[in-house]
Amino acid sequence: MPGEKILIIDDESNIVELIKYNLEMNGYKILYAFDGNEGLKIAKDEKPDLILLDVMLPGIDGFEMCKLIKKDKEIEQIPIIMLTAKGEEFDKILGLELGADDYITKPFSVRELLARIKAILRRNKKEESTKVLKFDNLVIDFDKHEVLKSGNKVDLTLKEFELLKILILNKGKVLTRDFLLDKIWGYEYYGETRTVDVHVRHLRQKIEDDDKNPRYIETIRGIGYKFKE
Repeated sequence: MPGEKILIIDDESNIVELIKYNLEMNGYKILYAFDGNEGLKIAKDEKPDLILLDVMLPGIDGFEMCKLIKKDKEIEQIPIIMLTAKGEEFDKILGLELGADDYITKPFSVRELLARIKAILRRNKKEESTKVLKFDNLVIDFDKHEVLKSGNKVDLTLKEFELLKILILNKGKVLTRDFLLDKIWGYEYYGETRTVDVHVRHLRQKIEDDDKNPRYIETIRGIGYKFKE
């Protein structure tokens, strides 16, 4: 919603001005920096709601910046959209694997940038409002990355936890295997949907009382999976 703080880190002043003007016109409060060191300091001091981070920065580049932000406990939760003039698959994969939430390639339309910003802020608010959820004998704590089953801690891998989380946040909706691949693994596996099936099977073995007759994660034949409401 309007009033949220967005930090722009980009060394091109004309790009900063363009984004700043359009975001302020839409009610956002704007902070900006022209290099990584200054951007990191502002991020720690101001705790913005979202960071727009250019890849090609003087000194610390955007990839290294992303890594530093995601390693810092104070600011690791701030969502990041990478801005890049590069369109190669390598850059997309690297940015998302380092923890970026999305990326947009220059030149971009302001409308597309606004749409992506709104989507990520909306998703972030949804996640914040559902930090601890209970389903019968399951308790999921998103902040602690912890799952309890009948009071006992369930050991999940990072990908298993992310898979469970995205299914829960979209409970009742059918999520395709391709969607889950893209969102959790950060890039397309070009049809290797078996990756999702294997992780769902392992997840069911850990959280279901009977993984052959699951009460939580339902298979929608030929499409994907959904978390039952």
